[in-house]
Formats: sequence, structure tokens, C-alpha cells
Amino acid sequence: MTRVLFICGKARRRSPTAAAVAAERLGWETDFAGLSADADERAGPGALGWADVIAVMETSQLARLKRQLGGALKGKRVVCLDIPDRYAFMQPELVELVIARLSRLGAERRGPSRRPRP
Repeated sequence: MTRVLFICGKARRRSPTAAAVAAERLGWETDFAGLSADADERAGPGALGWADVIAVMETSQLARLKRQLGGALKGKRVVCLDIPDRYAFMQPELVELVIARLSRLGAERRGPSRRPRP
């Protein structure tokens, strides 16, 4: 089963929305994290190691991810979804945009699955 880690700045709106949508629509194991020091769920080597695919929301976050955790990206597929930070958590427009961008991950539909939180 494909494991996808969605990354944004603070892990409060875009990445948790994308993780929920991808788990529900594709049946992939998903999780989310943020790159900011005050992120609700901070991205780290453990989360990156768990993932098969890493999806960032913006190109600037891709550059930041490479600076902060570049060594943990070896052998990982990293995709930018190009989703700007102007949406609320689960906002319908954000959900629609996430659905449209899931094809960048090589999406194929299965059944729901979310990574269990400790």
C-alpha cells in the first residue's frame, strides 16, 4: 500500500486536509506534517522514512524541506501540489483542489486508511 506524507508550513490546514482526502478517496495510508518550528506535527526523519511519497504544497516548501531534511529524502518520490496557503481546513475549494492534484501522485482509488497517531 502506498504511504503518502503531506507537508505544509504548520500542519494545520492544507496538509491535514490533503491527508484526509487522499485516505478517503484513494485508500492510501496518509499522514501530515509541517516544516515550521511551531507546526502542530513537525516533519522529521521518522515521518519521511515512513513515507513512500512526500507531497509538499508549494515549491518554496520543497526547497525548505531539502535544506532541513535533505538526507532523509534519498530514494523518496517528492511531488509539489502547488496549493497556496489561502484555505481553511477542509474548505470545499481546498478539497476540490486536492482532489484535482492527486493525479500528480499517481493516484489509483482503493479504500480508506489513515496512519494511526501515537
